Amino acid sequence: MLQIDFVTLFPEQVLGMLDHSIMHRAIESGKLSLKAVNPRDFTEDRHRTVDDHPFGGGPGMLLKVEPVAKAIESLHLPTGAAVVFTDPTGEVFSQSLARDLARKSRLVLVCGHYEGIDDRARELFATHTLSLGDFVLTGGELPALVIADAVTRLIPGVLGDPDSLEADSHQDGLLTAPQYTRPAEFRGLEVPAPLQSGNHGQIAAWKRKISLQITRERRPDLFAKARLSKDDLNLL
Repeated sequence: MLQIDFVTLFPEQVLGMLDHSIMHRAIESGKLSLKAVNPRDFTEDRHRTVDDHPFGGGPGMLLKVEPVAKAIESLHLPTGAAVVFTDPTGEVFSQSLARDLARKSRLVLVCGHYEGIDDRARELFATHTLSLGDFVLTGGELPALVIADAVTRLIPGVLGDPDSLEADSHQDGLLTAPQYTRPAEFRGLEVPAPLQSGNHGQIAAWKRKISLQITRERRPDLFAKARLSKDDLNLL
């Protein structure tokens, strides 16, 4: 079982968003446990202050190191636990990282807010500092939720059909080909003929060719790193 703990100023909001669909089924089946801890519960002043002005000046406020540190320490983490700080300066989250985190038995997602967290908390506890991309959000809760979802679906037995993992985009470093269902024609648009042929070899070749093409067109960075076979080159 994987236990995911969130360190967040909004525990009810985070846990409420995850109590649906695949995440909910994973919890009910005993493959996943979700908990949250609030740094405000580890403050010592009557206002439960978790933020302060940054040293050196600058706009906004920072989450203080003391309540964040105490919140993480209250989890009594075992050796080998992953502690992820979500931050726009971090490594970009990827399917490969999701697979690595899914192998853990304990994952902590620390959600920044305001202008971020006093960096000493990251130095003391973080095993990973991750970002969703080159943009900035109001808080770290949304990135933490995305990471939790991406990791959970990789836990063995969580998805009803394990083959669906192999069909995911990024699973082999490439984008997947588009998919279609009935009807075969809609407003003049037809499902590609190979998919209707019933010929499994022809279908596989079409899917691979389109996967290579759209990766080359939309994500040349991924295409440049892809390991292509002679058959792939012939398809292109």
